[in-house]
Amino acid sequence: MKTILVAGAGKSSSYLIDYLLKNARQEWRVVVMDASAEAIAEKLNNHPKGVAAAIDVHNNEQREALVAGSDLVISMLPPSLHFLLAQDCLKYKKHLITSSYVSPEIKAMDEAVKEAGLLFMCEMGLDPGIDHMSAMQIIHSIQKIAGDIKSFKSFCGGLVAPESDDNPWHYKISWNPRNVVLAGKAGAEWMENGKVQKMDYDQLYVNNKKIKVEGLGTLSYYPNRDSLKYVDLYDLSEVSTFMRATLRHPAFSKAWSFVIKMGLTTEEDAFDTSGKSYADWISFKTDLPITDNFKIAVAEKYGIDDKVLKALEWLDMFDTKKQIKRQGLFSSADIIQDVLEDKWNLHVLDKDMVVMQHQVAYERKGVPVLLTSNLVVKGENRLFSAMAKTVGLPMAILAKRIIQDGLPSKYLTGVHIPVMPEVYVPILKELKKCGVEFMEIVD
Repeated sequence: MKTILVAGAGKSSSYLIDYLLKNARQEWRVVVMDASAEAIAEKLNNHPKGVAAAIDVHNNEQREALVAGSDLVISMLPPSLHFLLAQDCLKYKKHLITSSYVSPEIKAMDEAVKEAGLLFMCEMGLDPGIDHMSAMQIIHSIQKIAGDIKSFKSFCGGLVAPESDDNPWHYKISWNPRNVVLAGKAGAEWMENGKVQKMDYDQLYVNNKKIKVEGLGTLSYYPNRDSLKYVDLYDLSEVSTFMRATLRHPAFSKAWSFVIKMGLTTEEDAFDTSGKSYADWISFKTDLPITDNFKIAVAEKYGIDDKVLKALEWLDMFDTKKQIKRQGLFSSADIIQDVLEDKWNLHVLDKDMVVMQHQVAYERKGVPVLLTSNLVVKGENRLFSAMAKTVGLPMAILAKRIIQDGLPSKYLTGVHIPVMPEVYVPILKELKKCGVEFMEIVD
């Protein structure tokens, strides 16, 4: 019997682990490694093919023993920890699958991974992951009919489903809370009308542009990280516009721009929270005294309108009695993370929603065409969320194929992202069976 090691039993692992267990039969078992025995138990649910391994990932001896005893490793750990497993996988000659962006450290392992005959497939989740696979399917299909692609735009967001939308931010957390706090910190770079565009963090959420999604209405977006590094990977070096972007509700984007402006997401400051309220923290950040008109003074200083002010009030930002959760010396990013985890918490029966849209403009025989491809996936509940489904299933499906049939191609070794047909064709087909399906509109 073969062994699949899943490292991490967090928010996005439920569908992944469930899929692997349901498909295990007599062929493999699933070992789940996490620091939390409770999180592992929740995901395994006493399944006979599941094995719990409650360890600290930094315990080299225990971690390496688990990797050495596996046939394939799936990392659901925070991005900064993937390299630990990558080193182990290379040492013990195991394939690796992750949902995170390819780090420089893992990219530098490419030649060594090839020489070992291994596949390290990164960016195999939702965004990045399903976005790459669905985009390449569209791009390759247009290229096959001799279409000349002029513009490519891709949008994706993890949101709250309309039926569970009950707060002024129109948002709830369905993935790593720290990533929610720090989203956009690196700024953005993309191509628009033949010119390279750059935007710093403090401008990303200001005056966001909008798109329409069939059945959902209007959403806002901001460019996501470095889009340009994907131009060649997508074989679109001749396009005049190329952008990857993140979706949010318009009200969220507007209010979050002021959160950034006030410095509430920085990791570089330090505030002694001992015995302090959230109003004390805001006073420290804004350099304004707490008075009867404190929130009005903050609003006037930053040009905050009534809707944004109500959104900030809903987060208890001006509460003089509610004590800050963490006691000690902490950064603003630490403080606001706790606030958001509490206020934007998905309740047990809440449903989240994943939305993705590709807009591809091309010409064929001189006729301009705009292809719009929409994906909308709603979660079942907090445990089996849309985010967990779309992040976890692509990795699980690829893992199953490798365990059962070997690598998608004998030439597919080294560090990769899923842009090749031998990977994306069968996985998108299987995802469709699981309810992850794109709907295309051609104008």
